[in-house]
Amino acid sequence: MHIHILGICGTFMGGLAALAREAGHRVTGCDAGVYPPMSDQLRALGIDLIEGFGADQLALKPDMFVIGNVVSRSRKPDGSPKFPLMEAIMDSGAAYTSGPQWLAEHVLQGRHVMAVAGTHGKTTTTAMLTWILEANGLQPGFLVGGVPLNFGVSARLGSGNTFTIEADEYDTAFFDKRSKFVHYRPRTAVLNNLEFDHADIFDDLAAIERQFHHLIRTVPPSGRVVSNGLEESLDRVLHQGLWSELRTFGAAVSDFTAVGEPHAFDVLNQGRPAGRVEWALSGVHNQLNALAAIAAAEHVGVAPADAARALASFENVRRRMEVRGTVARPGGAITVYDDFAHHPTAIRTTLDGLQRRLGSPRGRILAVFEPRSNTMKLGTMKSQLPWSLEAADLAFCHSGGLDWDATEALAPMGARARVGKNIDELVTQVVSAAQPGDHIVCMSNGGFGGVHERLLKALAA
Repeated sequence: MHIHILGICGTFMGGLAALAREAGHRVTGCDAGVYPPMSDQLRALGIDLIEGFGADQLALKPDMFVIGNVVSRSRKPDGSPKFPLMEAIMDSGAAYTSGPQWLAEHVLQGRHVMAVAGTHGKTTTTAMLTWILEANGLQPGFLVGGVPLNFGVSARLGSGNTFTIEADEYDTAFFDKRSKFVHYRPRTAVLNNLEFDHADIFDDLAAIERQFHHLIRTVPPSGRVVSNGLEESLDRVLHQGLWSELRTFGAAVSDFTAVGEPHAFDVLNQGRPAGRVEWALSGVHNQLNALAAIAAAEHVGVAPADAARALASFENVRRRMEVRGTVARPGGAITVYDDFAHHPTAIRTTLDGLQRRLGSPRGRILAVFEPRSNTMKLGTMKSQLPWSLEAADLAFCHSGGLDWDATEALAPMGARARVGKNIDELVTQVVSAAQPGDHIVCMSNGGFGGVHERLLKALAA
Protein backbone atom coordinates (compact mmCIF):
# COMPACT_ATOMS: atom_id res chain seq x y z
CA MET A 1 0.00 0.00 0.00
CA HIS A 2 1.15 3.55 -0.76
CA ILE A 3 0.11 6.09 1.89
CA HIS A 4 0.70 9.83 1.70
CA ILE A 5 0.69 11.51 5.11
CA LEU A 6 -0.40 15.13 5.55
CA GLY A 7 1.37 16.66 8.55
CA ILE A 8 4.07 13.99 8.63
CA CYS A 9 6.59 15.86 10.80
CA GLY A 10 4.47 15.82 13.95
CA THR A 11 5.61 13.33 16.60
CA PHE A 12 2.56 11.09 16.23
CA MET A 13 2.36 11.17 12.44
CA GLY A 14 6.12 10.77 12.11
CA GLY A 15 5.96 7.70 14.34
CA LEU A 16 3.08 6.33 12.30
CA ALA A 17 5.13 6.85 9.14
CA ALA A 18 8.03 4.89 10.62
CA LEU A 19 5.72 2.01 11.57
CA ALA A 20 4.13 1.94 8.12
CA ARG A 21 7.54 1.90 6.46
CA GLU A 22 8.73 -0.89 8.74
CA ALA A 23 5.60 -2.87 7.83
CA GLY A 24 6.57 -2.67 4.16
CA HIS A 25 4.26 0.07 2.93
CA ARG A 26 5.41 2.81 0.61
CA VAL A 27 5.27 6.07 2.56
CA THR A 28 5.45 9.67 1.38
CA GLY A 29 4.38 12.79 3.20
CA CYS A 30 4.16 16.55 3.38
CA ASP A 31 4.25 19.27 5.98
CA ALA A 32 4.74 23.00 6.31
CA GLY A 33 8.32 23.83 7.24
CA VAL A 34 9.68 20.29 6.97
CA TYR A 35 12.10 20.35 9.87
CA PRO A 36 14.57 18.20 11.81
CA PRO A 37 14.89 16.05 13.80
CA MET A 38 11.78 14.30 12.47
CA SER A 39 12.58 15.18 8.84
CA ASP A 40 16.06 13.67 9.21
CA GLN A 41 14.65 10.51 10.82
CA LEU A 42 12.07 10.07 8.07
CA ARG A 43 14.51 10.65 5.23
CA ALA A 44 16.85 8.10 6.82
CA LEU A 45 13.99 5.61 6.52
CA GLY A 46 13.67 6.36 2.82
CA ILE A 47 10.49 8.40 3.16
CA ASP A 48 10.12 11.18 0.58
CA LEU A 49 9.02 14.50 2.10
CA ILE A 50 7.34 17.38 0.26
CA GLU A 51 7.27 20.95 1.53
CA GLY A 52 3.78 22.40 1.86
CA PHE A 53 0.26 21.20 1.09
CA GLY A 54 0.00 21.90 -2.64
CA ALA A 55 -2.88 20.36 -4.60
CA ASP A 56 -0.38 19.02 -7.14
CA GLN A 57 0.41 16.21 -4.69
CA LEU A 58 -2.87 14.62 -5.75
CA ALA A 59 -0.90 13.35 -8.76
CA LEU A 60 0.97 10.93 -6.44
CA LYS A 61 -2.22 8.82 -6.47
CA PRO A 62 -1.57 6.94 -3.22
CA ASP A 63 -3.91 4.18 -2.09
CA MET A 64 -4.74 6.27 0.96
CA PHE A 65 -4.20 9.82 2.16
CA VAL A 66 -3.63 9.83 5.95
CA ILE A 67 -4.63 13.15 7.47
CA GLY A 68 -2.97 14.66 10.54
CA ASN A 69 -4.93 16.91 12.89
CA VAL A 70 -2.82 19.89 11.84
CA VAL A 71 -4.91 19.92 8.64
CA SER A 72 -8.16 21.92 8.58
CA ARG A 73 -10.67 23.50 6.21
CA SER A 74 -9.55 26.99 7.25
CA ARG A 75 -8.99 29.83 4.79
CA LYS A 76 -6.35 32.48 4.38
CA PRO A 77 -7.28 36.18 4.53
CA ASP A 78 -7.62 36.25 0.74
CA GLY A 79 -10.16 33.43 0.86
CA SER A 80 -7.91 30.71 -0.56
CA PRO A 81 -7.67 27.39 1.32
CA LYS A 82 -4.85 27.02 3.82
CA PHE A 83 -4.59 23.33 2.84
CA PRO A 84 -5.34 23.14 -0.91
CA LEU A 85 -4.30 19.48 -1.03
CA MET A 86 -7.11 18.56 1.37
CA GLU A 87 -9.64 20.41 -0.78
CA ALA A 88 -8.36 18.57 -3.86
CA ILE A 89 -8.57 15.20 -2.09
CA MET A 90 -12.18 15.82 -1.16
CA ASP A 91 -13.13 17.11 -4.61
CA SER A 92 -11.56 14.13 -6.33
CA GLY A 93 -13.23 11.54 -4.12
CA ALA A 94 -9.84 10.04 -3.19
CA ALA A 95 -9.69 7.79 -0.14
CA TYR A 96 -8.60 9.45 3.08
CA THR A 97 -8.55 8.58 6.77
CA SER A 98 -7.10 9.87 10.05
CA GLY A 99 -3.79 8.81 11.53
CA PRO A 100 -5.32 7.07 14.58
CA GLN A 101 -7.84 5.23 12.39
CA TRP A 102 -5.13 3.99 10.01
CA LEU A 103 -2.99 2.91 12.94
CA ALA A 104 -5.88 1.02 14.53
CA GLU A 105 -6.71 -0.85 11.34
CA HIS A 106 -3.21 -1.64 10.07
CA VAL A 107 -0.96 -1.89 13.16
CA LEU A 108 -2.94 -2.37 16.36
CA GLN A 109 -5.40 -4.99 15.15
CA GLY A 110 -4.85 -8.28 17.00
CA ARG A 111 -2.29 -6.83 19.44
CA HIS A 112 -2.60 -6.45 23.20
CA VAL A 113 -2.68 -2.65 23.19
CA MET A 114 -1.47 -0.89 26.35
CA ALA A 115 -2.54 2.75 26.19
CA VAL A 116 -1.24 5.44 28.55
CA ALA A 117 -3.52 8.47 28.91
CA GLY A 118 -3.33 11.55 31.12
CA THR A 119 -2.75 15.29 31.08
CA HIS A 120 0.85 14.84 32.19
CA GLY A 121 3.46 12.11 32.01
CA LYS A 122 2.07 10.16 29.04
CA THR A 123 5.34 10.04 27.14
CA THR A 124 7.51 9.18 30.14
CA THR A 125 5.13 6.53 31.49
CA THR A 126 4.70 4.92 28.06
CA ALA A 127 8.49 4.78 27.75
CA MET A 128 8.80 3.25 31.24
CA LEU A 129 6.19 0.60 30.47
CA THR A 130 7.80 -0.19 27.13
CA TRP A 131 11.21 -0.62 28.75
CA ILE A 132 9.78 -2.87 31.47
CA LEU A 133 8.28 -5.13 28.79
CA GLU A 134 11.48 -5.09 26.73
CA ALA A 135 13.69 -5.88 29.72
CA ASN A 136 11.43 -8.82 30.55
CA GLY A 137 11.59 -10.33 27.07
CA LEU A 138 8.20 -9.30 25.65
CA GLN A 139 9.67 -7.40 22.65
CA PRO A 140 6.82 -4.87 22.47
CA GLY A 141 5.88 -2.61 19.63
CA PHE A 142 5.43 1.01 20.59
CA LEU A 143 4.55 4.53 19.51
CA VAL A 144 5.70 7.27 21.88
CA GLY A 145 5.41 11.04 21.49
CA GLY A 146 9.11 11.44 22.15
CA VAL A 147 12.33 9.48 21.86
CA PRO A 148 12.95 6.99 24.72
CA LEU A 149 16.70 6.96 25.26
CA ASN A 150 16.69 3.19 25.85
CA PHE A 151 15.52 2.68 22.26
CA GLY A 152 16.69 5.74 20.30
CA VAL A 153 13.52 5.76 18.16
CA SER A 154 9.97 6.91 18.82
CA ALA A 155 8.22 3.92 17.24
CA ARG A 156 8.73 0.31 16.18
CA LEU A 157 6.49 -2.64 15.31
CA GLY A 158 8.09 -5.13 17.71
CA SER A 159 7.87 -8.89 17.42
CA GLY A 160 5.80 -9.59 20.54
CA ASN A 161 2.04 -9.44 21.04
CA THR A 162 2.04 -6.26 23.14
CA PHE A 163 1.94 -2.73 21.75
CA THR A 164 2.34 0.31 24.01
CA ILE A 165 1.04 3.66 22.87
CA GLU A 166 0.86 7.17 24.21
CA ALA A 167 -2.90 7.81 24.27
CA ASP A 168 -3.57 11.46 23.52
CA GLU A 169 -6.93 13.08 24.31
CA TYR A 170 -6.45 15.70 21.58
CA ASP A 171 -8.90 15.46 18.69
CA THR A 172 -8.34 12.99 15.85
CA ALA A 173 -8.84 15.12 12.72
CA PHE A 174 -10.95 17.96 11.41
CA PHE A 175 -13.53 15.36 10.29
CA ASP A 176 -13.36 13.29 13.51
CA LYS A 177 -13.48 15.37 16.68
CA ARG A 178 -13.24 12.40 19.03
CA SER A 179 -10.07 12.04 21.07
CA LYS A 180 -7.33 10.06 19.35
CA PHE A 181 -7.31 7.41 22.04
CA VAL A 182 -10.82 6.08 21.34
CA HIS A 183 -9.41 4.43 18.20
CA TYR A 184 -6.86 2.27 20.02
CA ARG A 185 -9.16 -0.26 21.78
CA PRO A 186 -6.69 -1.00 24.60
CA ARG A 187 -6.79 -4.13 26.75
CA THR A 188 -4.74 -2.25 29.35
CA ALA A 189 -5.52 1.44 29.87
CA VAL A 190 -3.55 3.72 32.18
CA LEU A 191 -5.24 6.89 33.45
CA ASN A 192 -2.28 8.80 34.83
CA ASN A 193 -3.95 12.06 35.86
CA LEU A 194 -6.53 14.48 34.50
CA GLU A 195 -6.95 18.23 34.64
CA PHE A 196 -8.06 20.95 32.26
CA ASP A 197 -5.96 21.44 29.14
CA HIS A 198 -6.45 21.93 25.38
CA ALA A 199 -8.67 24.97 25.84
CA ASP A 200 -8.77 25.31 22.05
CA ILE A 201 -10.96 22.20 21.72
CA PHE A 202 -12.48 21.51 25.16
CA ASP A 203 -14.87 23.92 26.91
CA ASP A 204 -14.19 22.63 30.40
CA LEU A 205 -12.84 19.73 32.45
CA ALA A 206 -16.15 17.87 32.24
CA ALA A 207 -15.77 17.69 28.45
CA ILE A 208 -12.37 16.01 28.82
CA GLU A 209 -13.70 13.65 31.49
CA ARG A 210 -16.37 12.57 29.01
CA GLN A 211 -13.69 11.68 26.45
CA PHE A 212 -11.77 9.70 29.08
CA HIS A 213 -14.91 7.74 29.79
CA HIS A 214 -15.25 7.03 26.08
CA LEU A 215 -11.80 5.43 26.37
CA ILE A 216 -12.91 3.30 29.34
CA ARG A 217 -15.91 2.10 27.32
CA THR A 218 -13.54 0.52 24.79
CA VAL A 219 -11.67 -1.62 27.36
CA PRO A 220 -12.95 -5.24 27.28
CA PRO A 221 -14.20 -7.18 30.34
CA SER A 222 -10.88 -9.07 30.55
CA GLY A 223 -8.98 -5.79 30.33
CA ARG A 224 -7.47 -3.67 33.09
CA VAL A 225 -7.84 0.01 33.90
CA VAL A 226 -4.97 1.45 35.95
CA SER A 227 -6.01 4.72 37.58
CA ASN A 228 -4.34 7.35 39.77
CA GLY A 229 -6.10 7.17 43.14
CA LEU A 230 -5.10 10.75 43.97
CA GLU A 231 -7.21 12.30 41.20
CA GLU A 232 -10.82 13.31 41.94
CA SER A 233 -11.37 13.93 38.23
CA LEU A 234 -10.51 10.29 37.46
CA ASP A 235 -12.84 9.14 40.24
CA ARG A 236 -15.63 11.01 38.47
CA VAL A 237 -14.70 9.31 35.20
CA LEU A 238 -14.76 5.85 36.80
CA HIS A 239 -18.11 6.53 38.47
CA GLN A 240 -19.65 7.00 35.03
CA GLY A 241 -19.24 3.25 34.53
CA LEU A 242 -16.51 0.60 34.56
CA TRP A 243 -16.69 -2.86 32.99
CA SER A 244 -13.09 -4.05 33.46
CA GLU A 245 -10.68 -4.90 36.27
CA LEU A 246 -9.49 -1.79 38.16
CA ARG A 247 -6.07 -1.31 39.72
CA THR A 248 -5.25 1.97 41.46
CA PHE A 249 -1.97 3.61 42.43
CA GLY A 250 -0.67 6.59 44.36
CA ALA A 251 -3.15 7.15 47.20
CA ALA A 252 -2.66 5.56 50.62
CA VAL A 253 -5.49 3.07 50.02
CA SER A 254 -4.48 2.23 46.43
CA ASP A 255 -3.41 -1.18 45.15
CA PHE A 256 0.09 0.04 44.28
CA THR A 257 1.83 2.47 46.63
CA ALA A 258 5.37 3.68 47.23
CA VAL A 259 7.38 4.03 50.45
CA GLY A 260 10.53 6.12 50.29
CA GLU A 261 12.02 8.96 48.30
CA PRO A 262 11.31 9.20 44.53
CA HIS A 263 14.86 8.13 43.61
CA ALA A 264 14.79 5.01 45.83
CA PHE A 265 11.54 3.50 47.06
CA ASP A 266 9.77 0.25 47.90
CA VAL A 267 6.72 -0.76 45.88
CA LEU A 268 3.80 -2.20 47.82
CA ASN A 269 1.02 -4.21 46.19
CA GLN A 270 -2.09 -4.13 48.40
CA GLY A 271 0.16 -3.34 51.35
CA ARG A 272 2.65 -6.14 50.76
CA PRO A 273 6.26 -5.59 49.59
CA ALA A 274 6.40 -6.23 45.84
CA GLY A 275 9.68 -4.71 44.62
CA ARG A 276 12.12 -1.84 44.92
CA VAL A 277 12.98 0.92 42.48
CA GLU A 278 16.41 2.57 42.60
CA TRP A 279 17.09 4.77 39.58
CA ALA A 280 18.45 8.06 38.29
CA LEU A 281 15.08 9.83 38.06
CA SER A 282 13.68 12.21 40.64
CA GLY A 283 10.35 13.83 41.47
CA VAL A 284 7.13 12.51 42.96
CA HIS A 285 5.58 12.63 39.49
CA ASN A 286 8.08 10.04 38.25
CA GLN A 287 7.45 7.89 41.30
CA LEU A 288 3.75 7.88 40.37
CA ASN A 289 4.60 7.21 36.72
CA ALA A 290 6.60 4.19 37.84
CA LEU A 291 3.72 2.80 39.92
CA ALA A 292 1.40 3.17 36.92
CA ALA A 293 3.83 1.36 34.61
CA ILE A 294 4.40 -1.45 37.15
CA ALA A 295 0.63 -1.94 37.59
CA ALA A 296 0.09 -2.04 33.83
CA ALA A 297 2.97 -4.47 33.21
CA GLU A 298 1.55 -6.88 35.78
CA HIS A 299 -1.50 -7.27 33.53
CA VAL A 300 0.65 -8.95 30.87
CA GLY A 301 2.48 -11.20 33.31
CA VAL A 302 5.45 -9.12 34.48
CA ALA A 303 5.84 -9.48 38.23
CA PRO A 304 6.11 -6.13 40.05
CA ALA A 305 9.54 -7.09 41.41
CA ASP A 306 10.81 -7.70 37.87
CA ALA A 307 9.23 -4.47 36.63
CA ALA A 308 10.82 -2.47 39.46
CA ARG A 309 14.19 -4.05 38.71
CA ALA A 310 13.93 -3.09 35.04
CA LEU A 311 13.37 0.56 35.94
CA ALA A 312 16.89 0.72 37.39
CA SER A 313 18.17 0.85 33.82
CA PHE A 314 15.47 3.17 32.46
CA GLU A 315 17.13 6.17 30.79
CA ASN A 316 14.13 8.50 30.48
CA VAL A 317 12.99 10.32 27.33
CA ARG A 318 14.74 12.99 25.32
CA ARG A 319 13.66 16.46 26.45
CA ARG A 320 12.66 15.31 29.94
CA MET A 321 15.10 17.18 32.18
CA GLU A 322 17.75 16.45 29.59
CA VAL A 323 21.09 18.08 30.34
CA ARG A 324 22.00 20.01 27.20
CA GLY A 325 25.37 21.16 28.46
CA THR A 326 27.42 22.73 31.21
CA VAL A 327 29.63 25.80 31.27
CA ALA A 328 32.57 25.78 33.68
CA ARG A 329 32.80 28.76 36.02
CA PRO A 330 34.97 29.41 39.07
CA GLY A 331 32.78 28.51 42.00
CA GLY A 332 30.65 25.98 40.12
CA ALA A 333 29.48 25.03 36.64
CA ILE A 334 26.27 26.38 35.14
CA THR A 335 24.01 23.57 33.86
CA VAL A 336 21.42 24.03 31.09
CA TYR A 337 18.48 21.61 30.92
CA ASP A 338 15.77 21.03 28.31
CA ASP A 339 12.28 19.97 29.39
CA PHE A 340 8.95 19.56 27.57
CA ALA A 341 6.86 21.09 30.37
CA HIS A 342 4.32 23.67 29.20
CA HIS A 343 1.20 23.26 31.37
CA PRO A 344 1.45 25.06 34.77
CA THR A 345 1.19 21.80 36.71
CA ALA A 346 3.95 20.23 34.61
CA ILE A 347 6.15 23.30 35.10
CA ARG A 348 5.68 23.16 38.86
CA THR A 349 6.30 19.40 38.95
CA THR A 350 9.49 19.73 36.89
CA LEU A 351 10.93 22.47 39.08
CA ASP A 352 9.90 20.78 42.33
CA GLY A 353 11.55 17.57 41.13
CA LEU A 354 14.81 19.36 40.38
CA GLN A 355 14.74 21.19 43.71
CA ARG A 356 14.22 17.91 45.53
CA ARG A 357 16.99 16.19 43.58
CA LEU A 358 19.52 18.96 44.21
CA GLY A 359 18.83 19.01 47.95
CA SER A 360 20.42 21.64 50.16
CA PRO A 361 22.61 23.56 49.87
CA ARG A 362 22.16 23.97 46.14
CA GLY A 363 22.68 26.40 43.30
CA ARG A 364 19.85 28.60 42.14
CA ILE A 365 17.14 27.38 39.75
CA LEU A 366 16.47 29.68 36.80
CA ALA A 367 13.27 28.82 34.91
CA VAL A 368 13.18 29.89 31.24
CA PHE A 369 9.86 29.14 29.57
CA GLU A 370 7.55 30.00 26.70
CA PRO A 371 3.74 29.67 26.89
CA ARG A 372 3.57 27.97 23.49
CA SER A 373 0.74 25.42 23.71
CA ASN A 374 -2.65 26.46 22.36
CA THR A 375 -4.05 26.52 25.88
CA MET A 376 -1.28 28.79 27.18
CA LYS A 377 -1.45 31.06 24.14
CA LEU A 378 -5.13 31.65 24.91
CA GLY A 379 -4.13 32.81 28.40
CA THR A 380 -6.52 30.33 30.01
CA MET A 381 -4.03 29.41 32.73
CA LYS A 382 -1.91 32.54 32.99
CA SER A 383 -3.05 33.15 36.58
CA GLN A 384 -1.45 29.82 37.59
CA LEU A 385 2.02 30.76 36.37
CA PRO A 386 3.29 32.36 39.63
CA TRP A 387 2.19 29.21 41.49
CA SER A 388 3.89 26.95 38.93
CA LEU A 389 7.17 28.86 39.28
CA GLU A 390 7.40 28.97 43.08
CA ALA A 391 10.44 26.67 43.16
CA ALA A 392 12.39 28.93 40.78
CA ASP A 393 14.75 31.54 42.16
CA LEU A 394 14.30 33.52 38.93
CA ALA A 395 11.85 33.09 36.03
CA PHE A 396 12.22 34.31 32.45
CA CYS A 397 9.20 34.27 30.12
CA HIS A 398 9.28 34.53 26.33
CA SER A 399 6.23 36.65 25.52
CA GLY A 400 6.49 36.69 21.73
CA GLY A 401 3.18 35.90 20.02
CA LEU A 402 1.03 36.24 23.15
CA ASP A 403 -2.20 38.23 23.15
CA TRP A 404 -2.09 38.65 26.92
CA ASP A 405 0.29 40.59 29.17
CA ALA A 406 2.93 38.24 30.59
CA THR A 407 4.40 40.99 32.78
CA GLU A 408 1.02 41.51 34.44
CA ALA A 409 0.45 37.76 34.87
CA LEU A 410 3.85 37.35 36.55
CA ALA A 411 3.56 40.50 38.67
CA PRO A 412 2.93 38.52 41.91
CA MET A 413 6.51 37.20 41.58
CA GLY A 414 7.93 40.71 41.77
CA ALA A 415 11.62 41.02 40.85
CA ARG A 416 11.95 37.24 40.51
CA ALA A 417 10.19 37.33 37.11
CA ARG A 418 11.38 38.91 33.87
CA VAL A 419 9.84 38.97 30.41
CA GLY A 420 11.57 38.99 27.02
CA LYS A 421 9.79 39.87 23.76
CA ASN A 422 12.12 37.70 21.69
CA ILE A 423 14.78 34.99 22.11
CA ASP A 424 17.69 37.44 21.86
CA GLU A 425 16.30 39.56 24.68
CA LEU A 426 15.59 36.47 26.76
CA VAL A 427 19.12 35.09 26.32
CA THR A 428 20.62 38.45 27.29
CA GLN A 429 18.50 38.57 30.44
CA VAL A 430 19.41 35.04 31.52
CA VAL A 431 23.13 35.41 30.82
CA SER A 432 23.24 38.70 32.74
CA ALA A 433 21.59 37.09 35.75
CA ALA A 434 23.44 33.74 35.70
CA GLN A 435 25.85 32.92 38.51
CA PRO A 436 28.25 30.00 39.14
CA GLY A 437 26.37 26.87 40.21
CA ASP A 438 23.06 27.88 38.62
CA HIS A 439 20.67 25.36 37.05
CA ILE A 440 18.91 26.83 34.00
CA VAL A 441 15.77 24.90 33.03
CA CYS A 442 14.35 25.72 29.57
CA MET A 443 10.72 24.59 29.24
CA SER A 444 8.67 24.47 26.03
CA ASN A 445 6.69 22.02 23.92
CA GLY A 446 8.47 23.35 20.83
CA GLY A 447 12.00 24.08 19.65
CA PHE A 448 12.12 27.35 21.67
CA GLY A 449 14.21 29.03 18.98
CA GLY A 450 17.29 26.97 19.87
CA VAL A 451 17.52 28.82 23.17
CA HIS A 452 19.52 26.03 24.83
CA GLU A 453 22.45 26.20 22.45
CA ARG A 454 22.30 29.98 22.36
CA LEU A 455 22.48 30.14 26.14
CA LEU A 456 25.40 27.71 26.29
CA LYS A 457 27.27 29.67 23.63
CA ALA A 458 26.63 33.02 25.30
CA LEU A 459 27.54 31.71 28.76
CA ALA A 460 30.82 30.29 27.42
CA ALA A 461 31.80 33.52 25.66
